[in-house]
Amino acid sequence: MAKVKKEEPAITVNGIKYLIADLAEEAKTQFVNIQAAESEINRLQNQLALAQTARNAYQQALFAALPSQV
Repeated sequence: MAKVKKEEPAITVNGIKYLIADLAEEAKTQFVNIQAAESEINRLQNQLALAQTARNAYQQALFAALPSQV
């Protein structure tokens, strides 16, 4: 059976690859902060999409409830 080389976790910043294990604690902390911020942005974007969908449905319901103009 062939051995599979496991790649160490790394990030690329400005085209330079850095191994996570080699980063200073401050850099690791900022990396985790960036991940948390990106996660929150994704959550908020999903929440916005839900709100926009609901608004569109309410708008369609309003149009249907208005008296027709002949």
